[in-house]
Amino acid sequence: MGRRGSTDKQWARAEFGAAELGDKRRTARLVGLAQQLSARPEMSLPQALGHTGTLKAAYRFFDNADIAHERVLAPHVLSSIGRMRDQPVVLAVQDTSYLDYGTHPGTHGMGPVSQEGGHGMIMHSTLAVTPARLPLGVLSLRLWARDAAKPKRRKTHRPRQSKERESYKWIESARAVALLKEHLPGTRVVSVADRESDVFEFFTEAQKLGVDVLLRAAYDRNVDGESTKVFATLASAPVLAHKYLALPATPKRKARTAKLEIRGCSLVLHSPRNGSARALPSLALWGIWACEPQAPAGSEPLDWKLLTTVPVNSAADALERLQWYATRWSIEQWHKVLKDGCRIEMRQLQSAERLMRLITVYAVIAWRIFHATLLARLVPQMSCTAILQQEEWEALYCRIHNTPIPMATAPPLRQSVRWIARLGGFLGRSGDGEPGSKTLWRGFQQLIAMTEMYRIMKPHMPAAPRMQKEVGND
Repeated sequence: MGRRGSTDKQWARAEFGAAELGDKRRTARLVGLAQQLSARPEMSLPQALGHTGTLKAAYRFFDNADIAHERVLAPHVLSSIGRMRDQPVVLAVQDTSYLDYGTHPGTHGMGPVSQEGGHGMIMHSTLAVTPARLPLGVLSLRLWARDAAKPKRRKTHRPRQSKERESYKWIESARAVALLKEHLPGTRVVSVADRESDVFEFFTEAQKLGVDVLLRAAYDRNVDGESTKVFATLASAPVLAHKYLALPATPKRKARTAKLEIRGCSLVLHSPRNGSARALPSLALWGIWACEPQAPAGSEPLDWKLLTTVPVNSAADALERLQWYATRWSIEQWHKVLKDGCRIEMRQLQSAERLMRLITVYAVIAWRIFHATLLARLVPQMSCTAILQQEEWEALYCRIHNTPIPMATAPPLRQSVRWIARLGGFLGRSGDGEPGSKTLWRGFQQLIAMTEMYRIMKPHMPAAPRMQKEVGND
């Protein structure tokens, strides 16, 4: 499939080239658009595509009702399966994000995004990540708008069918994961989700499909045993381990390290007494309670009550499940890249249907940068040829070192990524840590222009010497 991270057209062909859109010319157009938009992801379509003919072709592509956004994503899912095959465990992290198009009230097909109203759509996505948090690809992407004409509250207490409820998105993600199983016989894929996913039908459907689940409990459901409730049962469960956990900064808290007490036990979860799940059978699960008995003053204690279908028989099991759940932050980081880097909430295509196709393309572009960022941190000594073609790393070396002669062999991945980040404004001081997606994205844009010029000038450049001085960290 070619190098999946390349900044040239090769990466776009690897992720989109197998799209079945009813016409080979449409697939070629998709590959070309992905390449061009990734070069200038923060710009508007006219700025990114420039040429009038190319821009008109893009508008025709996104306006084509025969192109479902699911088909646009399908070839990337196939590529993601290839990245997943060598992994013993893959975490299919799912989450919901709300896309606000309030600044574009004329966009058709939008709906309210909150109880207060608004104008936009909802995106529920599933991102495949390793336990070490390397993002392997986007597995599913559901986009829809609420019906503004429907009342916010139902006048009847009659339970709706599952497919009519927004909570059905969790079941759809589990089904998308189940479709991967036949391609990944040696990989355990676990669906990971937050409190909103605590829907009894989600558990039962996942069990029916043979999909493992790990989620944060939202409801104190009935269980077998003396305590009769989930939360009380977990509170009386034995302490299995203690753990220090680094908590990233969020809008509501500063970054800090939490000391956790971890309890765990098996559970038999009863179905609800009312609603559409009331007649479903009880479920045998495992519960984990990770709490912070002594949180710093002014900080909200960490309190995770987790439910999972994956057995928890030891301290090592409990710690591993906790690590798995912590990877949920990855999808929030990817959403941030998609919103802030690709600026998808600023796009103007007049209708929700057109935007769905465009957002799907940008979702893969956002994954690509996020993947390169994490790969450099996790496998720093890997050759940079994992994400760059030869002319790209040669151009990068020449620009950073202000020389017309590239080094003889490809530099390590981490070093190359830090150089790319320098192009995007990363200073690389001792206290700066590793570069983030934003500076890396800016650097990739600079690298694309440099590589184009390098290719023009290369025939006139002197050849690289056979022996080259070892490159340092700068």
